[in-house]
Order: sequence, then C-alpha cells, then structure tokens
Amino acid sequence: MKIVIEAQRIFRKHKHGMDFVALETIRALQQLDHTNDYFILVRPDVDRCLQETANFQIVEIQCPTYFLWEQVALPLALAKIKPDIVHCTSNTAPICCPYPLILTLHDIIFLEKKKRGNQSVYQQLGRVYRRWIVPRVVPKCQLIITVSDYERNHIQKTLSLGPVSIVTVYNGLSPVFNPSRKDRTIVQKYIPEAEYLFFLGNTDPKKNTAGTLKAYSLYLQKSQRKLPLLIADLKESVIDALLSKGDIEEIKSYLYYPGYISNKELPYVYAGAFAFLYTSLRESFGLPLLEAMASGVPVITSQTSALPEIAGEGALLADPSDPGTIAQLLIELEENSVLYSEATRYGLHRASLFPWEQTARKTLEFYNRLTPD
Repeated sequence: MKIVIEAQRIFRKHKHGMDFVALETIRALQQLDHTNDYFILVRPDVDRCLQETANFQIVEIQCPTYFLWEQVALPLALAKIKPDIVHCTSNTAPICCPYPLILTLHDIIFLEKKKRGNQSVYQQLGRVYRRWIVPRVVPKCQLIITVSDYERNHIQKTLSLGPVSIVTVYNGLSPVFNPSRKDRTIVQKYIPEAEYLFFLGNTDPKKNTAGTLKAYSLYLQKSQRKLPLLIADLKESVIDALLSKGDIEEIKSYLYYPGYISNKELPYVYAGAFAFLYTSLRESFGLPLLEAMASGVPVITSQTSALPEIAGEGALLADPSDPGTIAQLLIELEENSVLYSEATRYGLHRASLFPWEQTARKTLEFYNRLTPD
C-alpha cells in the first residue's frame, strides 16, 4: 500500500499534544512496518525531528496558513501521490479527498458549549475552524480513530456514528520518560529549588488552571514544607490575572513560570518534581499523566472524563471542581511516606502498559483492514 500520513505541524519548534502523538506513532510505525510505502506530509519548520527510512518518505509542503495547507496544498499533493489510504492525525482533514480517509479525532471539545475562559485568538480561530470542518469531514471517513473509550462513546453519541466506524487506539509513551532523568543543571534553568510541584498550565478553560492555583493556595496554608509550584506554558500576565480574579495574589512568590519547556528537557523536569498536578476538567486521554508516572513521580489527577480510564484504579483522583480535595491529596503525599511510595510504584507500573509500539500495531491493523482489493 501507499499510505499518506498528514503530520502538518510536527516540525514546529513548540509542539503540543497532537503533534507528539503523530510523531511518536510514525516513529513506531517505522520500526514495525517495512512493507508498505509511507509518505509523511509536513509543513517545513525548524525542528526536523523525523528522519526518512527506506519506505518512509517525508514530503514538505509550504503554505502560509493551516486552512490553506489542509484544504488546498494537501489535496494537490495527494493527487500526485495517489495513495491507497490517507490518515489525517489532528482532528481535521480536507473536504475534498477522493481516497480512503482515516481521521484521528482526539476529541470534540470544540463542538461542546464553550466555557468561559482566557482563550487566545489562535485557540478561538482553531475552534471555529474545527466546528466548521469536522461535521463535514466525518461522514466521508472510512474510519474514525480516537484515543480513549470515554471519547469514543462521546463522539459516537454526539455525531450519531455507527459502532464499527469509530475505534479506540490508546496513545503511547516514549521511553525517554523514566526515573533516571535527573539532572539539576537542566532543571535549574526553570526553577532554582531542588524540590517543587509541577503543573502544565494553559489558557484553555478545560485545563482548570484557575482551580489548580486555588488548590495550591490552600495547600500553602496547610503545608509545613510549602513547596514552590513550577508552571509551564503560561505567561506572567495570564497568571497575574488569574491570581487577581481568585484573590490569591499572595502566592505569587511561590510560583515559577518559565514559559515553554522543550520536549528534550521535559523528562528531567518531570523526574525532578516531588509531584505532578494534572487536574483538568476535561481530557480525551491525558498523555502528560503517563509521562509523569513513567518518570517516577506521584500524580494527582481528576476523576472526570477519560482521566480515570487512563490513570487506572490505583491513581490519586480528585474532584477538579473542588480545590480543597486537590490540596488535601498534596498534603497527604507530603505527610505519608507510605502513600508516596505506593503512588510512585503504581505509576511506574501503569505507565508501562502504554508503549508506542502497541499504538503503532493497532494503527497498522486498521490500515490493513482498508487494504484495497
């Protein structure tokens, strides 16, 4: 087969969740499949993080905007390749695609009622585009892949899909995330203290940044150690606004907010943390949860959406709408060494159940189901 995988944004410097999922799935397929011919369609950028192999060809397509790249440049490239299968990896796909189409639909949060929040212009435009394109593309797909049973059931119900047209393929976990990644010289770029709590911030309301900061303020009131909180991916101006709105400006001296943490250095930041907070209101999978677990770090996560499914029965689950429950779990981790050790051991075991090879094998299985006669 000639298989096209759309991976438009994997070469960009500041990658996020869907970019990493596409990249790691492709890398695992490279190791697994030496028979089919793959064409990886990307937009040129600074981080050439994927190398060609004998049956994997990288095709760079230059185009000024995401919309034009996907709806104009991508179909033109497909017409030259004439693939047997096209796999679009990040929620959207071309309206006009005369080839068998697989779409990875990570979630349909953009179709749900918008929650109030501090979304960027980029996020707002992306939401509008996805709301317009997804209902038009989904009926044209041979198969929809999503990343958890929770999300599969939700998509199936919302979009009235048949049970055989949508399947679950769990994301995987890179071996770079492990407890041995301890290096204070790297972590000191982001926070000077040897012990700290870690949180991946975001302006998206679903990330519950305001609630997590409130929980941290409650933790500081009760803790004897008062560990600082390292927050990635959040600007100071946004933090200031959230602290002011929550009337918790007094905690700012305990916060560190260096901005984006590169993927190469993120494993060291995880491994150096005392605990990781992943207290989102809504996630379709929650890859950072597993990354922290694999790093040997206790994780406090939410009892909502797909997070209990991925975290498993032995995880430390909190009500994300109740900051007090998050704060209490932090205090228990500090004061109960047995709980801390058990959470660490459990996390290492749980993370081991999600290798990228497994993701690639299931993906290839579905490619083969669509093999032309």
